[in-house]
Amino acid sequence: MKYKKTLVSSILLLSFFYFLNSCGIYRPVSAKDYPPEPEKRVAKNIEEGRGFRLMGGDKKGGTFDFASSNELWRASLDTIDFMPLASANYSGGIIITDWYSDETNSNESIKITIRFLTNEIRSDALDIKIFKKDCDANQNCSMYEEQGEINLEIKKSILKKAALYEREKKKNIKKYKGPTFEGKGTDGGKLF
Repeated sequence: MKYKKTLVSSILLLSFFYFLNSCGIYRPVSAKDYPPEPEKRVAKNIEEGRGFRLMGGDKKGGTFDFASSNELWRASLDTIDFMPLASANYSGGIIITDWYSDETNSNESIKITIRFLTNEIRSDALDIKIFKKDCDANQNCSMYEEQGEINLEIKKSILKKAALYEREKKKNIKKYKGPTFEGKGTDGGKLF
């Protein structure tokens, strides 16, 4: 009886490894292709967009879920940083400010809504709506959506900042400089 359980578990284990290999999950690689230092391997994997995710769907490597890595998001927040935020939802792609009025005219206030339609830095990536509220002395207020120049100016400011952030990010990315296969590193020094 004990022999049968061991035999069955061995067969199941071997079958599992066979199917694992058949699915293409296991890919043998040469040790020459990867540097022995863990820091360099990590740097190379990041540069090539490789990674391992425990959770998450069909995202490809190199896609970050951090708001600080999205230039449009950062530029939008920097542009409207003088206004109080009512809601900022990165995963939903929307920023909503609270009503804001400056000290010179307290009877007039604005509210801005920014929707992100794509992460690419281009003119149709953002949908910006500006709402204006005018109140009289009796606190009777009328609200309407502002059209025109101010929308274009805010969008232009956001896109300029985002382009600068992207250029800065590209300038700070360092390319992986691993060993060459002639027995020398890329800096001309010996590996061995």
